[in-house]
Amino acid sequence: MLSAFGRAFKTPDLRRKILFTLAIMALFRLGSHIPAPGIDYGLVQQCQDMAQSTNSALGMINLFSGGALLQLSIFALGIMPYITAAIITQLLTVVIPRFEALKKEGQAGQTKMTQYTRYMTIGLAVLQASTLVTFARNPSTLFGPTCSSVMPDDSVPAVLLIVLTMTAGTGLIMWLGEQITERGVGNGMSLLIFTAIAAGFPGSLAVIQQQSWLTFALVMALGLVIVTIVVFVEQCQRRVPVQYAKRMIGRRQYGGTSTYIPLKLNMANVIPIIFASSILMLPTMVAQFNTPADGTAPPQWVTWVNTYLGMGITGQDTHWVYMLVYVTLILFFTFFYVSVTFNPVDVADNMKKYGGFIPGIRAGRPTAEYLDYVLTRVTTVGAIYLAILSLIPLIAFNMLGTTQDFPFGGASILIIVGVGLQTIKQIESQLQQHDYEGFLR
Repeated sequence: MLSAFGRAFKTPDLRRKILFTLAIMALFRLGSHIPAPGIDYGLVQQCQDMAQSTNSALGMINLFSGGALLQLSIFALGIMPYITAAIITQLLTVVIPRFEALKKEGQAGQTKMTQYTRYMTIGLAVLQASTLVTFARNPSTLFGPTCSSVMPDDSVPAVLLIVLTMTAGTGLIMWLGEQITERGVGNGMSLLIFTAIAAGFPGSLAVIQQQSWLTFALVMALGLVIVTIVVFVEQCQRRVPVQYAKRMIGRRQYGGTSTYIPLKLNMANVIPIIFASSILMLPTMVAQFNTPADGTAPPQWVTWVNTYLGMGITGQDTHWVYMLVYVTLILFFTFFYVSVTFNPVDVADNMKKYGGFIPGIRAGRPTAEYLDYVLTRVTTVGAIYLAILSLIPLIAFNMLGTTQDFPFGGASILIIVGVGLQTIKQIESQLQQHDYEGFLR
C-alpha cells in the first residue's frame, strides 16, 4: 500500500487530485470548529466539560458530523441531511413512476435525480437545524442538567440566523463533496463522512486508555480482529455465472462470452444501521420534548420510552428491549433495501433481451426465481453480519463500562473500512491507467 501511495505522489495528475482532496477534508474539519452566530463558544465548551450525560437520540448525527453537532458549529448538521435525502430519493423510485423512469434514462435521468436530492437536502437541513436550535435553547437536553445556557440571545431573529447558517453549512458541505468527486480522488460524500468519523477516533481511544493500559491493549487487539473480519466480508461476493449465446449479425459474430453477476454479501452496506438508528431516535426525541424543564417527574410513557427504547450513556443503562428492537429493525431494513435496489425480474429480463442465460437455468421466470433464491441466502448472511456488527458497541458498553464513543463497531467501522477500500481501489485503477498510457500512444 505504501508503495502505491509513493507511486501516486510521483504522478503529477494523481498527486494534484490527492492534495486537492486532502485540502477539502481539512477545510471541512476547520468548519466543524467554527461556532454558529449567536452561540457562545465558551459556554458550549464549559457545558461539554461538565456534561453528566448527552442526548443519545442525537448520537448518530453527532457521529456523522465529527462532533460538530454538540459544538453547535456552522457544520453542525454535517452530511446527515444529504444521506437521508439520497436514501429517500432512492426509495421513492419504487413508489413514484416518474423517479423510476428517470432512473432508467441513464446520465440525463441521474442528473435530474441528483437535482431532486439537493433540493430535499436543503429542506431536511432546515428541519434538522430548527430542531437543533430548539434543543440549544434548552441545552440541558443536550449536555445534561448542569448546562443552563449556550445562547445569550434566543430571540426570533437570532434563531432564524442560526438556522440559516447551519442550512448554508450543509449546502457548502454538499458542494465540497461534489468537488472531491469531480476533481479529487474517491467519492466526495463518502470521504467527508470518513473524515468526520475518523476525527473522533483519538478521543474515543483516550477514554478507553484512561481505564487501564491492559484494557486499551485488549480493545486494540479486538479492533484489529474486527477490522480484518470487516475487510474480508466487504470483499466477499457470490458470483452468479452468465453465458451469452453466439449471434451472427451480417458476417460478424457477437456474443459467446462468459461473465458473472457479483452479489455482495453486504449489499445494503451501512444503510440498515442508519435506518434502524433513525427509527429508534424518534421516540426518544419526542420524549425529550415532553420532559418537564422544572425537574418535576415526567409522564409515565416518557419514563418507559427512556428506559426501554433509549440508548443509555453506559451499557448498563441500555435495556435488552432496545437491543432486540435494534437488531430486528436492522434485519428488516437489510432485506427491504436489497429488495428495492436489486430486482431479480428486471435482471432476468435484461439477460434474456441480450441473449444471456445462467448455465443450467432456463431464461425468463426460472432465472428470476434462481436469482431471488441466491439473493435471499446471501442477504440473510449479510443481515446477520450487520446485526452482530451493530451490537459490538453495546456489548463493549457492558463489558468495559465506557461511554457511547466506542470506536470499533457499528456504522463507524463499516464506513471507515468501506470508504478506505473504495478509495484505495480508485487510486490503484488510476495508477494502472498511467502505467498503460505508453501503450496507447
